[in-house]
Amino acid sequence: MTGLLRTSIEEQFSDVWLEGELSNIRAPGSGHVYCTLKDKTSQIRAVLFRSSALKLRFALQEGMQVIARGRLTVYELRGEYQIVIDTVEPKGVGALQLAFEQLKERLAAEGLFDQERKKPLPAFPRTVGVVTSPTGAAIRDILAVLKRRWPTLQILIAPVQVQGESAGRQIAEALEALNDWGSVDVIIVGRGGGSLEDLWSFNEEVVVRAIAASHVPVVSAVGHEVDVTLADFAADLRAPTPSAAAEAVVPVLAEIVERLRELTLRTGQMMLRHCAFERQRLDAGIRGVTDVRFRLQDAAQRTDDMVDRLRLLLQHALTSGRERVHEAQRDLSGLNPILAIKQGLATVPQFSKRLEGQMGTILAQHRHRVHAMLAQLNALSPLAVLGRGYSILQTVPAGQVLHRASDVEVGQELEAQLASGRLHCRVTRIVDDSPV
Repeated sequence: MTGLLRTSIEEQFSDVWLEGELSNIRAPGSGHVYCTLKDKTSQIRAVLFRSSALKLRFALQEGMQVIARGRLTVYELRGEYQIVIDTVEPKGVGALQLAFEQLKERLAAEGLFDQERKKPLPAFPRTVGVVTSPTGAAIRDILAVLKRRWPTLQILIAPVQVQGESAGRQIAEALEALNDWGSVDVIIVGRGGGSLEDLWSFNEEVVVRAIAASHVPVVSAVGHEVDVTLADFAADLRAPTPSAAAEAVVPVLAEIVERLRELTLRTGQMMLRHCAFERQRLDAGIRGVTDVRFRLQDAAQRTDDMVDRLRLLLQHALTSGRERVHEAQRDLSGLNPILAIKQGLATVPQFSKRLEGQMGTILAQHRHRVHAMLAQLNALSPLAVLGRGYSILQTVPAGQVLHRASDVEVGQELEAQLASGRLHCRVTRIVDDSPV
């Protein structure tokens, strides 16, 4: 009886459409899905066998409003009629769109789309990997932009299908292969535009996880600017088009070369200005040394003049003393008495002593002044300073005179000018005891 009823029902209701709310969803290990489809007035049991359940791109949820297509049958063991569902669509939204939102929410909860996971793109990549179809327009656009902007760039193409059941697995395996290659600096993954169904390979979980797991920066370039896939959220950078992805990956080589030329020119100009400034400083130092030499020469000339003046003074004093002696002798010779002669003779030694004393005093005073001026000149002389154990340190080969320990570096060569000879030295340690 039940078998006859089943045959009759299956013949009359081989293709039916039902709309209702899902409840009592069960998914045992067999892979089949059991549920109840109900509305405000009635309900019916439903089953999706494993072959149909595997085709679902979204997860069935309690309370979901769906439109189901299948065939009506009778489950003989319990004598209940039920619907065997072949296809099911969420009401009000497409199955792919619902699957997109469900997978996006689940992967976002795992942190695969977090901004902290994003890696910066290298400024000057040497090798760029491209994961796309080898026959599509995307690869032609990418290659044209890359070769125009950076002609010497090495491009490694991983050809894959970008549409179809096996496309997602191929894309994921290509990403893993480029990561294992070791010399790829950045990866572009994408394709041209299309419908949501055409782009679905880049929404598959295996592709999103492969992008998130890549240790090489990944640029997503799927479809046009209005197209959004889960690969865009997982990638380190989302480009609106494949051409824009190529532009984001590499700079323009000609612009870099021109920039380097400008920097080289500016650096040369700055070096010339610096050399001119240092030359002015050197000339000023040389003029300072020349001034010291002129001052020493002037002081030496003044010393010679003073010595000449002292010599004239001494000669004048001696001449004056002799004249006074002669006058005394003439006075003595004019006195006839012997006593006057004796007295006169007695005063001669006294005058001689006084004259010698005066001459000695005058000579001592002038000698003291000469020694004082010579001591002053010696104090001003750099040679005298060197003679006291000091030295003049100069850098090699510039010859710059050093004033502070901070003006040199460890390992720098110096030349020390001593009172007699020069020393070539190398700095091994710097002790800066200057006040803070």
